[in-house]
Amino acid sequence: MPLSAGTKLGPYEILGSIGKGGMGEVYKALDTRLGRIVAIKQIQSGQSSRFEQEARAIAALNHPNICALHDIGPDYMVMEHIEGQPLHGPMGTDEALAVASQIASALAAAHKRGILHRDLKPANILLAESGVKLLDFGLAKTIDTGNDDTLSMEGSIAGTAAYMSPEQAQGRDLDPRSDIFSFGTVLYELLSGRRPFSGACTLEMLNAVVHDDPMPFDSTLYPIVERCLAKDPSQRFQSAIELADALKSPPARSPNRNTVRPSIAVLPFANMSGDREQEYFSDGLAEEIINALARIPELKVIARTSAFAFRGQNADVRRIAETLGVAHVLQGSVRRSSNRIRVTAQLIAASDGGHLWSERYDREVADIFAMQDDIAAAIVAVLQLKLSPHTVRRPAHTPPLAAYEAVMKARQQFSIMSPESFDRGREWLEQAIALDPDYALAHSLLASHLVTIANAGTKPAHELMPAARAAACRALSLEPEMPEALAALARITALYDYNWAEAERLFQRALTQTPISPIVRQLYGGYSLSGQAKRAVDALELARQDDPLDSYFRFLLSMAYLMDGRTEDAIAECRRTLEIDGRSSSSHVLLAWAYLELGNEEEALHAAERGYSLGGWPWVSSGCLAGVAKRVGDSVRAAQALERLGDGTSYSAPTGFAQQCLITGEIEEAAKWASRAIEQRHAPIVMILHQPIARGLRASAHWPAVAKRMNLPADSSGISRTLTAPAP
Repeated sequence: MPLSAGTKLGPYEILGSIGKGGMGEVYKALDTRLGRIVAIKQIQSGQSSRFEQEARAIAALNHPNICALHDIGPDYMVMEHIEGQPLHGPMGTDEALAVASQIASALAAAHKRGILHRDLKPANILLAESGVKLLDFGLAKTIDTGNDDTLSMEGSIAGTAAYMSPEQAQGRDLDPRSDIFSFGTVLYELLSGRRPFSGACTLEMLNAVVHDDPMPFDSTLYPIVERCLAKDPSQRFQSAIELADALKSPPARSPNRNTVRPSIAVLPFANMSGDREQEYFSDGLAEEIINALARIPELKVIARTSAFAFRGQNADVRRIAETLGVAHVLQGSVRRSSNRIRVTAQLIAASDGGHLWSERYDREVADIFAMQDDIAAAIVAVLQLKLSPHTVRRPAHTPPLAAYEAVMKARQQFSIMSPESFDRGREWLEQAIALDPDYALAHSLLASHLVTIANAGTKPAHELMPAARAAACRALSLEPEMPEALAALARITALYDYNWAEAERLFQRALTQTPISPIVRQLYGGYSLSGQAKRAVDALELARQDDPLDSYFRFLLSMAYLMDGRTEDAIAECRRTLEIDGRSSSSHVLLAWAYLELGNEEEALHAAERGYSLGGWPWVSSGCLAGVAKRVGDSVRAAQALERLGDGTSYSAPTGFAQQCLITGEIEEAAKWASRAIEQRHAPIVMILHQPIARGLRASAHWPAVAKRMNLPADSSGISRTLTAPAP
């Protein structure tokens, strides 16, 4: 039965639940004898043997990277309390190497005492200020006893399927090399951001572990990962000590044909129908082919925004491929007449411009879904991709054509990015849902769309977010693991509920789907801007690889660099963003922030003026210009800039006033306006408050009250200290 705050267990007073862990619930508690904070794991009924087993295992270990055991009771154990967050990728190489070395050291210590972990996975590893902490020895086993004490039915398998070794998945005898395989799965995920093995169910997952080779990726650490993941234990590192030694001097390595994924960009299909109104259909067909190919982990697919950036340019295919970093380009055209369509498609090799494949399809419009599958299958065959049976799966639900077309029209409106196009896009999605209430994609897009409108500041979050939540939940009731719907719900949970731990769990579910969608990476990176700079940088740098010409991705990456103290990198990224989209008002504003950080008020004013002249959302450009102008002594220009924000009562205006006060150092006023923006749930205020311009507020006596409104710690550490519950 769950324990409540105030409950006493011997000398320990329960303070609150931390979350699930291993065999039971984990609580934060006060040791009343020694006055220290501890973690207490209450053991589930029927798990006493496992409990004693874990207690014996932990008690035998004394290592800085292994959670320490303090005490045991009749049905609970008292452990070191660790402030940290579950391990997750992607990470940069240096950070991943540091983490991996500590894990290897912990395993070496455990193996030396004759103990296997047998459930090594990211959720059982916390990243704390003091370093890595290895948790949950509930499945630990003493080596060479010949007796597996795990409580499970005869013939069953104990552990977590995605991280098991092949011999563990097959129920065979284990030795330290099994933990080394699991270590390899963890390091693979840390570096790539995805799991090495996937499957639609546990049986498929276990089959992949035993039989499939993981998709390679480019990293100097990949040879170590590859050796850890050898199916034959004799081909792995033979001990954790040997592994730790290898991590001290990882081999230099260049990409080769065995480690670089085949890559493709699908350009917008030309509309040959003679009717500009049909452009949504040709664009939609190309986008659906992108989405179908993007479900293939073995294939790098450039996202829509970057692939469509060359529309109407008549650029050479080889130059396009070089710009996007791909080896193949798919071109096509669509001619629609009444209820029939003619589609031509051709796959071109970037190396010499040669045609690898071409085909013409004359079909009924109603056959559009089968045609998309045929084109994707042809590309897979030409590129000779090795696919497992569960790699490519169309959504189980096929919508009626009218609903599908409504979604394509909505997507076309989203690309325009104006208040008017927002409204039109919402109308098309609502029409698609009315035509087909079971269309999960339409519900998911509607959820994301409503969140975007609220964040842009055109309509109140309190009006839109409940509807967004309902749409996301409806999508997940139809497709429970849809990554985009999980990410949309995670954004709502974080930026509307300020429930950071639950948002993290939802994002982690979205990020376990392979391959990871660039949009999910981008949303995760944006969410991480609420105080997790390095994680935001890693996620957004990876998203940029698949969508290099998306100016919004690059703007968020610039913001991550600035928050991480990499001011020059932020300026350089802003300039690259403006080369792609010279009308990005937000990028000019971020340039102004960066120049203020460097003490260059003249350049900051120039950038702020440019951002203001381009329009954009008033809470962005007006607040920035007003702040910079007032800071340099031009109160008249500051007042003019603030006119766009009115008296501050409209939605999103408090964010603009808060930005102005943060720039000018008016801390008390900044706290007042920030609090109003937080009450409105205008999401950008959370990100602004973690930027350098808010440093004064975060160091002031006003910060604890402001932070409390967002369920953030008062020490300005952002969301990092709120994420202590293990990821699912």
